Amino acid sequence: MAPAFLSRLPDYVCGGITMSQPSPFASATQLARLVAKRDISARELLELYLARVKKLNPAINAVVVLNATAARKRADALDQLTGKRGAKLGPLHGVPMTVKESFDVKGLPTTLGYTEHAGSRAKADGLAVKRLQDAGAVVFGKTNVPVALADWQSFNPVYGTTNNPWDVTRVPGGSSGGSAAALAAGLTGLEIGSDIGASIRNPAHYCGVYGHKPTFGVASRQGHGLPGGNPHSDISVIGPLARSAFDLETALSAMLGPGDLAARGWAVKLPKPQKRSLKDFRVAVMLSADTAEVDSAVQRKLADLAAWLRKQGTKVDMKARPVDPAQSHRVFISLLRSATSIGTSDEAYARLLGQRQLLGEDDDYRAQMIRATTMGHREWLLADRERLRQRDQWIEFFQRFDLLLCPAGATTAFAHNQQGERWERMIDVNGKPQPSTTQMFWAGYSGAVYLPSTVAPLGLAKDGLPVGVQIVAPHYGDFTSIRFAQLLEKQYIGFQAPPDFA
Repeated sequence: MAPAFLSRLPDYVCGGITMSQPSPFASATQLARLVAKRDISARELLELYLARVKKLNPAINAVVVLNATAARKRADALDQLTGKRGAKLGPLHGVPMTVKESFDVKGLPTTLGYTEHAGSRAKADGLAVKRLQDAGAVVFGKTNVPVALADWQSFNPVYGTTNNPWDVTRVPGGSSGGSAAALAAGLTGLEIGSDIGASIRNPAHYCGVYGHKPTFGVASRQGHGLPGGNPHSDISVIGPLARSAFDLETALSAMLGPGDLAARGWAVKLPKPQKRSLKDFRVAVMLSADTAEVDSAVQRKLADLAAWLRKQGTKVDMKARPVDPAQSHRVFISLLRSATSIGTSDEAYARLLGQRQLLGEDDDYRAQMIRATTMGHREWLLADRERLRQRDQWIEFFQRFDLLLCPAGATTAFAHNQQGERWERMIDVNGKPQPSTTQMFWAGYSGAVYLPSTVAPLGLAKDGLPVGVQIVAPHYGDFTSIRFAQLLEKQYIGFQAPPDFA
């Protein structure tokens, strides 16, 4: 039965239930403001999203775990604070949110899509989850991921397949695919994901939402991943996804800080952005690369943005490049697959060692992956030394430019394809087949050297699917790339809801 309060709100139809306000597509910042002003209670807002999940989630399977009972108790407790004299309300006060399945939420399973972990139950909240709750958020569920968080699709044998709300025959991205799909469909107010190979940026691009991959190490991964995993894994970070770039700033501010042990000795304080308007920025724009060709549909949206920025007075350079793309990609794959090799079983590792002996001069993705997964420590040190050299080139680049604008992926969202290995699955780029793994270049170009980047929507391509721009900032310049995304949101284009879920 629908809660009694719904009968008092007759104007807005949401998930088959009549309501007046707020829109389920409002930003988290707006939602928190409404709760703080007592225009709607935290409990009422939670029921709005639970009703939408019940009606609309089956079409996309984004929200795969619910924690409604605990969330209702949490919302009721927050409502007791609202309007109470002397109560200090957090910036996310009363905002219902979901989290990527790989984050621990007390009492809920954390499986990463592995059936053997389906019966697990987290003993405590992950640190990022706790910090967001301390800021006032109400966590009511978890969203889907691929197995081991290792795909640009989101499907697994525990929870099944997640669809893109813009076209359910297409992928939502991965590994934070459920996060982005739930946001785009208006099933949640805010999300957090993780990113080692575009796992925040790619789903944001495919689903038309905002996502931020922070500078490496500024937000602790404590309580993310399977028990006994490595919370300090190379390259991997956690960060927010949202329907507004202003929410990215709020959520990231709440998440910042080291883990419990490191917090005894140091803290994180990111610099505030110095630029106030688009005409203050100097940007380089990269539409494509020989290393990872980008489809013309995506290039066109980026070129349109560059042309518009020039008209706003932004200094735009279409030719400047920070580092050699081919060398950057080679180092990224080496370091990425080395970092993820910890998840390889002893049996699988032994097989890969045998396969390495047979590679010869092979140099495709599969060969690079095998070498990286089985590399020795000296090999890793050589790759890391090259990374540091490239990092210095980026530092020099950012003496001349404030940001690099580039794609987050080679195409718009591609059709579901769960057959074979990732490098065997092809996507169509300008009428030619490209291994889906090739476009990971756009993750690693900045990710391997620990840079922050924000993805912001640019509207729809001719195929009717979203396109996002990746905004890369200098080390610890997280709030600068977010500021640029905020300016685009206000002056160029912002979030659009998929028609079937609006």
